[in-house]
Amino acid sequence: MTVNGSVAFVTGGNRGLGAQFVRALLDAGASKVYAAARDPRTVTNAGAVPIALDITDHASVAAAAEQAPDVTLLINNAGILTSTGVLDGDLDAYRLEYETHVLGTLAVTRALAPALARNGGGAILNVLSVLSWASVPHWAAYCAAKAAEWSVTNSLRVELAGQGTQVSSLHVGYLDTDLIADLDDVEKADPAEVARIALDGVAQGRLEVVADQFTRQVKAGLAQGVEVLYPQVARA
Repeated sequence: MTVNGSVAFVTGGNRGLGAQFVRALLDAGASKVYAAARDPRTVTNAGAVPIALDITDHASVAAAAEQAPDVTLLINNAGILTSTGVLDGDLDAYRLEYETHVLGTLAVTRALAPALARNGGGAILNVLSVLSWASVPHWAAYCAAKAAEWSVTNSLRVELAGQGTQVSSLHVGYLDTDLIADLDDVEKADPAEVARIALDGVAQGRLEVVADQFTRQVKAGLAQGVEVLYPQVARA
């Protein structure tokens, strides 16, 4: 997938990592970048094409897709964090996380997949997380939704291969964005650098982009058993 000259569509393109994707795409020579947000007036990147989109609203998704028939690269970045715990968390927050990360991402992909096919196949990048592979009790809703989004991403890889669409995933740890601005005791990656790493991975045809050392360590732990990822449950 060549980013230079591509027509990109970025969900959640008004702030945080999404805004950095928009900037990086323009810097890399994308011919057009649709920056989608619930309120398109919040898109501030000069050169981007603001577009209204609520990924949890089917009518909004359909309307946005109609406005982007020339898309060749879809970046599913939009997401939320409700900080909902595993035992005492509101189940409605679980539903919202799932509807956003899983069903919202899937709805946008379904809506734009025909355009990608017509335009030569192109590529999709789903922004996942290190928490696709590991869970923390106080963010259980987010972790569960990201794990499910990872599973759906794997299904999309297989399903869309026939139309020549490359489906890549980005796994990354903490990012220095307002989503986790209240966390002061963790190391945070620069979202601008992560956006560049992710786009380089897409351009190189990589199906999985692991953006930082912490995420690489967690991925390695998957093969070593539950006790390695969750040492607090290991038997003495």
